[in-house]
Amino acid sequence: MAEFLSLQDAVSRYISNGDTVAMEGFTHLIPFAAGHEIIRQEKRDLTLIRMTPDLIYDQMIGAGCAKKLIFSWGGNPGVGSLHRLRDAVEKGWPNKLEILEHSHAAMANAYEAGAAGLPLAVLRGYVGSDLPKVNDQIKFIECPFTGERLAAVPSVRPDVAVIHAQRADRKGNVLVEGIIGIQKEAVLAAKRSIVTVEEIVDDLGASVNACVIPSWAITAIAVAPRGSRPSYALGYYDRDNAFYQEWDGIARDRETFQAWLKENVFEKTAEEGAA
Repeated sequence: MAEFLSLQDAVSRYISNGDTVAMEGFTHLIPFAAGHEIIRQEKRDLTLIRMTPDLIYDQMIGAGCAKKLIFSWGGNPGVGSLHRLRDAVEKGWPNKLEILEHSHAAMANAYEAGAAGLPLAVLRGYVGSDLPKVNDQIKFIECPFTGERLAAVPSVRPDVAVIHAQRADRKGNVLVEGIIGIQKEAVLAAKRSIVTVEEIVDDLGASVNACVIPSWAITAIAVAPRGSRPSYALGYYDRDNAFYQEWDGIARDRETFQAWLKENVFEKTAEEGAA
């Protein structure tokens, strides 16, 4: 059952050096506050998983948290490259980053398989693709019923899943509204999970077909108002488009990035960072 903790305590207790950590959220509800707390606590040697690594992973990689990235697309949406990610891959700063690239379809299927407790996911998507030449985790199998050649990838089963959501009720059930990515599957696939929310309410107010993650699937819930800024949370605040543009200049230079990190992450508490 979900335990209510401060974000600082949740990260300290449930994320360890060397863990495999999946932080999901598609276009909005990206768990920036949690990522910043991971940076503040100087977690190291993490294998980071995310379908669309963007600014939060650029920041975590530049802060030295990661040793490996498993992903299906990486960039600053609508702007360009992730310069801290590129620096780590191309020049090994602040440390060398191993990358393992998949397609969106493969990652989604791998999360689904992990949520179901299966060891692998099967899909058609890689037939004719060049990705198997650079990703040794892509294999091919023959369907025992039709003889069709299909691709297989390992399921995603992280040590920890981290997501942001609009609200949780006092029993620990969580409501995710708006564009739904792979948050539910990530939580179900993980050994442990941390969910940050905008607020705790008596009643979720869930509509028909709403995405509600049950308390029994969640390890810890932490209140983090504005915890997905500069991305957005439907019904709470808009996306800070200007910051995504500013980040391109901040991240290009190591010293500028380190100064930004010091002022905006290390010199703030989890509560101040989410304000």
